[in-house]
Amino acid sequence: MFPSIFKQLTTSIAILTGLAMLVSCQPDLKTIQSITSEDNLPIETAKNLRIVYSTHAQVQMTMEAPVMQRFAGEKPYMELPQGFLMIFFDTLMNETSRISAKYAIQYENDQLIDARNDVVVENIENNEKLNTEQLIWDQKNEIIYTDKFVKITTEDEVLFGDGFESDDRFTSWVIKNPRGTFYVDTGEEQPDTEAAQDTLSMP
Repeated sequence: MFPSIFKQLTTSIAILTGLAMLVSCQPDLKTIQSITSEDNLPIETAKNLRIVYSTHAQVQMTMEAPVMQRFAGEKPYMELPQGFLMIFFDTLMNETSRISAKYAIQYENDQLIDARNDVVVENIENNEKLNTEQLIWDQKNEIIYTDKFVKITTEDEVLFGDGFESDDRFTSWVIKNPRGTFYVDTGEEQPDTEAAQDTLSMP
């Protein structure tokens, strides 16, 4: 009888101890979940954002975004979950080029913008357009680049390749690993050729 009673008491003590530990741990788990949730929350949110970038009172570019969320931490960043539109201007405030995408993240310390999903870069002056699914904008060095598939449409041809680099105004660019060239019908006879170079550039 004693061993049976002792066994039941031991089991009851173990159960009570387990319950006590569970109860004592619950506040800690809630605290951890709260901290984790707070870390994932933006410290700043703005809607219908419009930022003007200028140098010596001269407007260089503007950025428009439906939603902007800023996050803190060791590597602070700004997220544009609904995309953005960046417009560049010359000294006479004429629009020269633009960059748009449906999603982007700006890494503030590195001064990089990672634009994704239907990225379009247009040079208004030269009537040229770039389409790709990801584009890195190095704001410090004023260049844009990607290693993804790109399509560039000019006035008389359509170019394809894997990889691209340009100044951020899309005036001087290089296509890496070009796949081919297709000429637009302008009424003049054009050769139907495949690009054989490792790079294809536009000064």
